[in-house]
Amino acid sequence: SQSFPAMFTSGNTSPCHHSLHLFVKTDESQQAGIVQKLSDRAFRRADTFTRFLTDGRICLSNNAAERALRGIALGRKAWLFAGSDRGGERAAAMYSLIVTARLNDVDPQAWLADVLARINDILNPRLHELLPWHWKAHQQVHNTIAA
Repeated sequence: SQSFPAMFTSGNTSPCHHSLHLFVKTDESQQAGIVQKLSDRAFRRADTFTRFLTDGRICLSNNAAERALRGIALGRKAWLFAGSDRGGERAAAMYSLIVTARLNDVDPQAWLADVLARINDILNPRLHELLPWHWKAHQQVHNTIAA
């Protein structure tokens, strides 16, 4: 039989999950209070705890979320000096635009430069064409035609 830590280096996590469940249930009397509470909570919500086994989109760590929030945390002190509430609202709006562009795999600087150059010439019913996800598709078509 494999040792408990060695089970998690084998690559296939489903048997490891089953072994973990057996390990926790058989050694309940030896667990400290906090470990017992954590394992009880995890196995009461086994469907949530094991969802990563069937859905490959779910990451086991929250590193991506923490990296995304790092820029906000680092800029927090600088944003205290936005000048006024209105300045803070404008900074938040700009940050929202930049993050939306990044989430859609669009270069924020190129997108904003193009949008600011074209926004006066576009009618209201067509403003949605300037959104990052539509802009990216338009740029790909434009680049294909130019090539």
